[in-house]
Amino acid sequence: MKALSQQRRHPLAVLALMVLALLLTGGLYAVATTTNEAKAQTESYSAQDIEEGEKLFIANCSTCHGLDAAGTPSGPSLVGVGAAAVDFQVGTGRMPMQANGPQAQQKAPQFDDEQVRQLAGYVATFGAGPSVPEEQYLDVAEGNAANGAKVFLANCAMCHNAAGAGGALTRGKFAPTVMDVSEKHIYEAMQTGPQNMPVFNDANITPEEKRDVITYLKTLEQSPNPGGFGLGALGPVSEGLFVWTVGLAVIIGFTVWITSRSA
Repeated sequence: MKALSQQRRHPLAVLALMVLALLLTGGLYAVATTTNEAKAQTESYSAQDIEEGEKLFIANCSTCHGLDAAGTPSGPSLVGVGAAAVDFQVGTGRMPMQANGPQAQQKAPQFDDEQVRQLAGYVATFGAGPSVPEEQYLDVAEGNAANGAKVFLANCAMCHNAAGAGGALTRGKFAPTVMDVSEKHIYEAMQTGPQNMPVFNDANITPEEKRDVITYLKTLEQSPNPGGFGLGALGPVSEGLFVWTVGLAVIIGFTVWITSRSA
C-alpha cells in the first residue's frame, strides 16, 4: 500500500502545498496588518468623534458614496482612502461637490474644523489609509527650501508651474495654484493624490522631503517680484501676451494721434 501511495503522489504536490501555504500566510498577514493600521489610525479619535462623524457622513456624503462608503455611480469608494483624504477634500471645500464636473472646485468649507476631524475619523474606520500628518512634518522652520525646490521641480512643476501658480490640463481639468495653501493641505495632497494628481507616498517622497517642498512653497510666497507685476507667475507666455497687447495698443493709439494731427 505504501508503494502504491508513493506512486500516486505527483512530483509537484509538495511544491503546490508550499505555494498554497505561502499564499495563505501572506493573506492572513495582510489582513492582520491592515486591521492593525486601521485601528492605529482611529486611536486618536474618540468614540463620540466617530459617532458624530457617522451622522455627518450619512447626512452629507452617503448619497454619492453610499451608506457603507463603498461608492455609487455618482461617487467613488472611500474604503481605504484614510483620514488625510477626507481632511483635504472637505477641509478645502472641494467636498461635498456642488455639481458634477471635470474636477471638484475649491470653495469655502461647509464644515468647521471639528466636524472635518469627525468625518475624517469616521471614514478612517473603513480601512487603513494615509492619516493626517504630524506637526513635525509641517514645521517649515525645520525644512530645507533648496532641497524642496529640487523635489518640487522634479515631480510637481510640470503641472503646477515652477512658481506654484498652477496650470491647465486636458478636458477642462487643471492643476490649482499651491500658493496660500495651508501646510497640512499641501502635505495631504502629496499623500493622497486628489483629483488628477498622482500619489506621492513615503516611498516616493519621504515625509522629510514633503516638509522641504512645503518650505520651498512658503518661501516662494514671501518672495517679491523684482520686475514689477507678477502676471500670474506664468513666465514668458503671460509676459509676451502683455507686451503684445499693450505694445499693439500703444502703436495703434500713436498712429491714430498722428493721423488726427496731420488732418
